[in-house]
Amino acid sequence: MRFSFVTLFPDLIKGYFSQSILKRAIEEEKITIDFYNPRDYTTDKFNRVDAPIVGGGAGMLMTPQPLFDTLCAIRSKSPDVFIVFVTPVAKPFRQNDARRLAKSEHIVLVSGRYEGIDERVIEHFADALFSIGDFILTGGELASLVVCDAISRNVEGVLGNSDSLVMESYENHLLEAPSFTKPLEYENKKVISEFIKGDHSRIIDLKRDLALCKTKFFRPDLYKKRYNP
Repeated sequence: MRFSFVTLFPDLIKGYFSQSILKRAIEEEKITIDFYNPRDYTTDKFNRVDAPIVGGGAGMLMTPQPLFDTLCAIRSKSPDVFIVFVTPVAKPFRQNDARRLAKSEHIVLVSGRYEGIDERVIEHFADALFSIGDFILTGGELASLVVCDAISRNVEGVLGNSDSLVMESYENHLLEAPSFTKPLEYENKKVISEFIKGDHSRIIDLKRDLALCKTKFFRPDLYKKRYNP
């Protein structure tokens, strides 16, 4: 699996891959990453990549030409690439999207800056648009990393134990049940007694009930979907 980040600030992203699971995934060639900076493709004599918004509005917008040329360059090398724009103006990114896209060979993640990206770029190149939440960031790099991380962990071999992908939050519209480790008592708080009795059938049933309770409390929208799909 290859990820290409289109960003004006590649250094904001690179450090994330220098530690932990994704570092190992790169070393083992489960995933590869590379970067394309639209500023390297601008034809503006002052190296600009932004301009005022037509019709008025606060701030600046990323202009079409640098992004068009950047994405054309990527597609010329990789015709079957899947291009994703991360933007608040999009459908929510879900776990099912992460699983589906983990089967891709090459994904491009385009990070906007300023007040966003000229809509003509999105209309011409986007294979998918995703939002990671109902809030606004100063740039798309964090959102691109979130999407990349979620997809990467579903790529075969990235997680050391594939069982880690089983019974996670959002399976069957449920949040994950609470989990515990040793010591069995800490600061006068105890592990649920049923979890240590060895009755695995009872533990499974109890975890399902706790997952339902958590989902109903924290995510009533998911709870409703479970019973009214």
